[in-house]
Amino acid sequence: MRPKVSRNRIYPKISTMPRPQTEAAAVLDIYKLLVEKNRLQQELDNLERRRQQINERLLELEQQVAELEQATQSGTSTKAATPAVAATVTANSSAASDPFNLLFLDY
Repeated sequence: MRPKVSRNRIYPKISTMPRPQTEAAAVLDIYKLLVEKNRLQQELDNLERRRQQINERLLELEQQVAELEQATQSGTSTKAATPAVAATVTANSSAASDPFNLLFLDY
C-alpha cells in the first residue's frame, strides 16, 4: 500500500544524492530555491487570474438570471426579443448581399 500523502502541503523536490557542503553547493541550493519560488509564484498568479475569470462569469450569470426572472415576472417572454434581433441581422445581411462593392487603388 502507498503511504497517504497530504495534498495540503507542497513538498520540495529532493536531490537523491547528497553533495559536499561547498560554496558551489550553496549557490546551487539558492538557485533551486529561487526556481521553485518563481514556479510557485507563477502558479499563484495563474490561479488568481482564473479566480477573477470565474468571478466575472458568475456576475454575468447572476445578471442573466435576474433579467430572466424580471422578464418572467413582467409577463414578457424572451421570444419577444428574438424577432428584433433577427430583423437587425437581416438588415445587416441585405447590405452585405451586394458582392460587387469594389475599391481600386493605384500605386
